[in-house]
Amino acid sequence: MNDSSWGAPPQAGYWGPSDQGSAQGAGPAGPAYDAHDAQHTRPMPIVPEGPAHGGDQDDDRGAARLSGPPVRDDTPAAGSYGNPSQKPQEPMPSAAQQPAPAPKKSAGRDLGAAIGVGVGLGAVIVASLFVVKAVFVGVVAVAVVVGLWELTSRLEERKGIKAPLVPLAVGGAAMVVAGYVRGAEGAWVAMALTALAVLVWRMTEPPEGYLKDVTAGVFAAFYVPFLATFVAMMLTADDGPRRVLTFLLLTVVSDTGAYAIGWRFGKHKLAPRISPGKTREGLVGAVVFAMVGGALCLQFLIEDGTWWQGLIIGLAVAATATLGDLGESMIKRDLGIKDMGTLLPGHGGIMDRLDSLLPTAPVVWLLLVIFVGSG
Repeated sequence: MNDSSWGAPPQAGYWGPSDQGSAQGAGPAGPAYDAHDAQHTRPMPIVPEGPAHGGDQDDDRGAARLSGPPVRDDTPAAGSYGNPSQKPQEPMPSAAQQPAPAPKKSAGRDLGAAIGVGVGLGAVIVASLFVVKAVFVGVVAVAVVVGLWELTSRLEERKGIKAPLVPLAVGGAAMVVAGYVRGAEGAWVAMALTALAVLVWRMTEPPEGYLKDVTAGVFAAFYVPFLATFVAMMLTADDGPRRVLTFLLLTVVSDTGAYAIGWRFGKHKLAPRISPGKTREGLVGAVVFAMVGGALCLQFLIEDGTWWQGLIIGLAVAATATLGDLGESMIKRDLGIKDMGTLLPGHGGIMDRLDSLLPTAPVVWLLLVIFVGSG
């Protein structure tokens, strides 16, 4: 039932259903005309004009009836009301019967703002990546802290889950730095210490909700900073900036291919219960764009890389980026929100940009280590 079926304006002179049947159309306008009486009386001769409504017959609509058998025709005959040339009016269609206008296909976001913000972020990332590696590590740490703030804020607002932000933010930043300085071993140690800090920090508050709060905290620690640590670990290789650039480019190209092809040709839903805007055609676009981009990046950016390795990495990126996007969409649907934040016009929040990057980082790191070594 659509909204237009509620509160549709009644037809002129219609009093609603009676014990003899419901009215199907409105009679002609004129003095002393009542559609209810018109259905249950014979044609009467012209009588002097009187008040149209407000008399005794209007106070009790079902009580006053003229003698004689009722007329069953829903449409009064022409001339029944004293004007031989007057024809009954056609019933006006209700708002619910009006044909709905065809929906216009829309990109679903402010494309200009999205492009502007994306270009700005890309410039900051590339500049920090190729100037000083430590600056890029700091950019990743800041993004992690903001992402944790967005995630924990939405959890508290929508579900009443109070994951402790302070140990998550400190531990998350330390996790990224540990991954850059000490590699995978340092990342795992920092992850364990962060989880322990979440458990202890939450003990300072009442025990009600302790289990759900610390569970959400450990999940947030793994989901945001631990997965982001693999970006810092990619940076430790001799060609680390080019590895990170390849990872970023392939994720962006995958998202762009899915968006462009899905918006233009998408007809078959990929996961309608999770993300109705995603289509199978968009997934094909993501795979094609990412594989082509992977072949080019491995051939020209990564030392000792070959194009066929890029095809495999591109396929993996398309899969993990799509799954990451669907995973965050599942979280947002559970929370009943559209975006995790509003910091980035045209994009939403930081987490709405990290959703594809986070699960893709460990996969690209692992495949590059397999194909060309740890550097």
